[in-house]
Amino acid sequence: MTKNLAVFVSGRGSNLQAIINKIESGYISCKLSTVVSDKTDCGAFEIARKNNITHFSVSAQSKEGFLTYQELLTKFSELSIDLIVLAGFLKKIPDELIELYQHRIMNIHPALLPSFGGKGMYGHYVHEAVFNKSCKVSGATVHFVDSIYDNGFIIAQRAVDISDVSSPDEIAERVLKVEHELLPYVIKLYFENKVLIKDNR
Repeated sequence: MTKNLAVFVSGRGSNLQAIINKIESGYISCKLSTVVSDKTDCGAFEIARKNNITHFSVSAQSKEGFLTYQELLTKFSELSIDLIVLAGFLKKIPDELIELYQHRIMNIHPALLPSFGGKGMYGHYVHEAVFNKSCKVSGATVHFVDSIYDNGFIIAQRAVDISDVSSPDEIAERVLKVEHELLPYVIKLYFENKVLIKDNR
């Protein structure tokens, strides 16, 4: 039986494209059923349209052109969503959604958690903080989502040498390459029932 994936994105969607590429190649066995954004216009929706993927805009408040999270949950029920992946989604996920999809929501963070995580630590802000600390290693972390930013169980991490970089942009470039490998890999493992929580780890 086909597993159904929902991907949440706020930006251009390079991780979304990496996931699509791996599904199309047969590396990941699932259907990308929907793309969700906190915007009505973003690069990720362009990718969704090109690939004929259903897409929704969502907001915590009721406003024109957006679904509320309650309405989104109804759509997810209709689509039989098995896993939610946050791939550069900048809004906090409501507790109700987290409870309904416990250990079925994962996020990719552009640093090695628990360092350089938490509220306000996203995108370029992360790489600037890493650069300003003169870190020699950075990387990406895929973790389960709970009610606290960047706090859930870590599923997988991949490190990258940044000892020779001269700007946060260089860190961002190297980490993004790692993200494009790590996130599809973890999704693949999840759908193969190889991501397990045992002994509270």
